Amino acid sequence: MPLYKTIAVDPNTNVWIWKIEESYENLCQGISLTEHCQQRVTRMKSDIHKRGFMSIRHLLALAGYTDFDLFYDDFGKPHLQDGKYISITHSFEFAGIIVSSVPVGIDIEKQREKIDKIAHKFIDSEKEFVATQTEHKVRVLTVIWGAKEALYKLYGTAGLSFEQHIHIMPFELPMPFTYGTIDYKGVIDHYDITFTEFEGFTCVYAQPYVSYNR
Repeated sequence: MPLYKTIAVDPNTNVWIWKIEESYENLCQGISLTEHCQQRVTRMKSDIHKRGFMSIRHLLALAGYTDFDLFYDDFGKPHLQDGKYISITHSFEFAGIIVSSVPVGIDIEKQREKIDKIAHKFIDSEKEFVATQTEHKVRVLTVIWGAKEALYKLYGTAGLSFEQHIHIMPFELPMPFTYGTIDYKGVIDHYDITFTEFEGFTCVYAQPYVSYNR
């Protein structure tokens, strides 16, 4: 069972990360799916997507849940039947979930050079900060993208723009914390952002800002 990492964020928030090394058939063992999710995974054409989907179900089990405890709203955002908050992510050979008593979002991204070519599509207020990051630009952009993706998942509202509505404060890679805001329809919400790097990947998770966290 390749549980790769667990992170106790606070007494009410936990992260589980899985390194996907098993075959799809092995990952199916011991896991029961709802009819809806069985249809979803059956329709998937990519083997790595199928394996990622099943890895998430193993992480759910580690968190004390089954696929039957999970449901999705019209936006596609996952929810737990007991009222706790959950967010899900999958990228190549890693999958992860975060479960909390407060709204949360998580994202795992592979660090790739091509992110620099699409940066103009998701950064705006961060441009000046990114321009100073010559040595570690790909890593910095990956954190920003992951943070915006995590906040987008947390907010769960159609029409939210990475570039226009979600903003990430400057940060230093050795200090894996920063802050983010969502400025949408005249309301500004503030969030804590935490990131961790491993094996050429970046995992970012977000939760509502609490001043005494730092």
